[in-house]
Amino acid sequence: MRLLLVNPNTTSSMTRKIEAAARAVAHEGTTLSAVNPVDGPASIEGYFDEAYSLPGLLGEIRKGEEAGFQGYVIACFDDTGLDAARSLATGPVVGIGEAAFHCASLIAGRFSVITTLSRSVPIIEHNLGKYGLAARCARVRASDVPVLALEDATSNARMRISDEIEAAKREDRCEAVVLGCAGMADLAADLSARHGLPVLDGVACAVKLVETLVGLGLKTSKIEGYAPPLSKPYGGRFAADGF
Repeated sequence: MRLLLVNPNTTSSMTRKIEAAARAVAHEGTTLSAVNPVDGPASIEGYFDEAYSLPGLLGEIRKGEEAGFQGYVIACFDDTGLDAARSLATGPVVGIGEAAFHCASLIAGRFSVITTLSRSVPIIEHNLGKYGLAARCARVRASDVPVLALEDATSNARMRISDEIEAAKREDRCEAVVLGCAGMADLAADLSARHGLPVLDGVACAVKLVETLVGLGLKTSKIEGYAPPLSKPYGGRFAADGF
């Protein structure tokens, strides 16, 4: 099967990290491609960045449809543009946040989320409620690590995330930890071994869920909310898109 991973920000080094995490868990019969848009923010940290990332993200989904990809992963923990992408795509589209929450709920009674900046906490809490998993999440914690610091080997990002996991174990009584950023994808195994509990990376979770959905022959429902976009004129810079 052919899967497309879309990093909605424009940082190509993060896209390569996401691709490596995906390839580490993908089935040998899965062909993976990872892309990011040219236009948009270098990182997605809050509602404003999310809004500016959507045209580029949807453009990559549209190109994926034209290329015949069978499933998609939205590689931003806020599940940026997930519903819009499902309206555009034929195959299943899974966000790494939603995937990690569901996987954590299957192996732990309570899990905590360790994200980057505090401005992302309300978005994640909203998503947990939307997915019906708020009661399973002990707490969403901010490590106060900017997303781009995860790309800097000289930063103290890893230590701060590790410290936050230790606090979550002590204060939240959580049984698993979800890493709340695609840029943390390479940290999960080491942090799990260090802290003695499951630490979930949403990229890996999403890849395995999409593989399962495609393997079952399931596609995105096109009734009601995820129906294809209506044909209508678009103005300005979007005029050439057309539907």
